Amino acid sequence: MAATDHERDVQANRLESSQYDRNFSDIHPALNRHEALVEADRCYFCYDAPCMNACPTGIDIPMFIRQISADNANGSAKTILSENILGGMCARVCPTETLCEEVCVRETSEGKPVKIGLLQRYATDHLMNNAEHPFSRAKETGKKIAVVGAGPGGLSCAHRLAMHGHDVTIFEAREKSGGLNEYGIAAYKSVDGFAQSELDFILQIGGITIENGKALGRDFTIAQLAKDHDAVFLGMGLAGVNALGLDGEDADGVVDAVDYIADLRQADDLSKLPVGRRIVVIGGGMTAIDAATQTKLLGAEEVTIAYRRGAENMNASEYEQEVAQTNGVTIRHWLQPRALQRDADGAISGIELEYTKQTNGKLTGTGETTTIAADQVFKAIGQTFDGAPLDDTIVLEKGRIKVDADRRTSMKGVWAGGDCIVGGEDLTVAAVEDGKLAAESIHATLNA
Repeated sequence: MAATDHERDVQANRLESSQYDRNFSDIHPALNRHEALVEADRCYFCYDAPCMNACPTGIDIPMFIRQISADNANGSAKTILSENILGGMCARVCPTETLCEEVCVRETSEGKPVKIGLLQRYATDHLMNNAEHPFSRAKETGKKIAVVGAGPGGLSCAHRLAMHGHDVTIFEAREKSGGLNEYGIAAYKSVDGFAQSELDFILQIGGITIENGKALGRDFTIAQLAKDHDAVFLGMGLAGVNALGLDGEDADGVVDAVDYIADLRQADDLSKLPVGRRIVVIGGGMTAIDAATQTKLLGAEEVTIAYRRGAENMNASEYEQEVAQTNGVTIRHWLQPRALQRDADGAISGIELEYTKQTNGKLTGTGETTTIAADQVFKAIGQTFDGAPLDDTIVLEKGRIKVDADRRTSMKGVWAGGDCIVGGEDLTVAAVEDGKLAAESIHATLNA
């Protein structure tokens, strides 16, 4: 059957109600006390530990694991949170397989690393469930800082500034705070509303106010923020989405993967979320993997990821690719979108893809094509920074905010971090480090 001949089938409630709970249960169930103690005993507590050097936030991993082995989970959590206040979420979503665990001596010698991520989750969960907030504010300074964006970078910056005694107001455009952690993480990685629980935990430090529904460029300007505050931190993330560049891209059935994942994360009842029978996802990063895996878990029968280069070039790690494939997703390489196919009503019925090849480092099309029937085509080929709200007051480079090593922008009194800056990574842990570095720089500047 040709792609244009198949009957489109996009609907909700594809599965039995109990199946949704099973499909979207915690992908990595937490360790219990006995399991954590046994796993902690596997650590060599290396001097100049490679795992610590691989952590973007510089957590003292041997120390926190040693504290677990001594049955001091709360002390372990404080060691973690002193460097990464969002350590609970990072334990769930951090690509440990390409960071700390990849360089673990147990991995290099035995092929089986210490389960650092799960141990980190064990410690942070224990503290959040059984103890008070482990940090307190310094004497109030009377200084006011504005933070734009209540995502990982903004929350990290705000918490560190509040610890130093400053008053922080976070302006968040969405109705809920949390940014990527609330709206962009696959649902099976962060269950039971953990993003909001962690947010509440962070706010226990005091001195932080969040104003939701307030967007830069619409409700206030960067100049106003700079005038009314002693410093400003920008952690706006990436608001734009790259287009496929194909005719008919506005057709029914062409879906923004980022928006779809956000809708899924906010859905009270997953059975009410419409999903096609045949899905094609264009892209090779984490968004593509998350969109593909979750649509398969929602009941799609055929889900294909089409990526224009080879597997080794995909931004998604080998582990994440394996997660998708284990759940029945097909990943096809060396294919790029060429044309969308539509039915008599103008809705998507398939996509034509061109085979690609790489010659002397340059990607080119071969002219040979294939067509895949699809009820929905998901765009997951990267996001872009919307610099319009900055009113040309801050220098951009390569389409993002240019900063120095301390995360200062070109505008006096304004810092930035997260994936909105040049070189920013789409990782919670990287944004947390940016926020922490900026906060320390702001504090030092205000005290100079």
